[in-house]
Amino acid sequence: MTGLARGIATMGGIGRLGPAPGTWASAAALPAAWALHGLGGFLLLAGATAAAAAAGLWAVARLTAGADDPDRPEIVIDELAGQWLALWPLSAGLGLAGAGPWVFPWPGWLLAFLAFRLFDIWKPGPIGRADRRRDAAGVMGDDLLAGLAAAVVVALAGALAHGGMP
Repeated sequence: MTGLARGIATMGGIGRLGPAPGTWASAAALPAAWALHGLGGFLLLAGATAAAAAAGLWAVARLTAGADDPDRPEIVIDELAGQWLALWPLSAGLGLAGAGPWVFPWPGWLLAFLAFRLFDIWKPGPIGRADRRRDAAGVMGDDLLAGLAAAVVVALAGALAHGGMP
């Protein structure tokens, strides 16, 4: 089972790329999110995000049991889940607008990527508190919170760009 946990936690070895394995994982999450959105819209992307978060929590807990610092650089499943969460407003908005299934415009996913990386590196407020937990929930939680913060940025930018805010 350790091999399975390692495969999940490192996203099949993407976590071993350097430098900045978290950025590589976030970048790899983008075409996967586009494919999920194209195949099943927001519901498939949301379901895959929840599955990645649950699998990541299991894998990180199993792989890092007893470690002093469980948030090792090669563990990047948290970046996948957080990056996908950051893309939720784009996917949901496209579905609500009736856009074709394979439409995934670059301003939205680029902003989601940049905002997620900013919040994941900066770690303001509750993101930093989650990161300091030093357990599997903290490893996954800080990136999910960073993804949530990035999703808010993406939603606000989309609303401003498309006249959805007063």
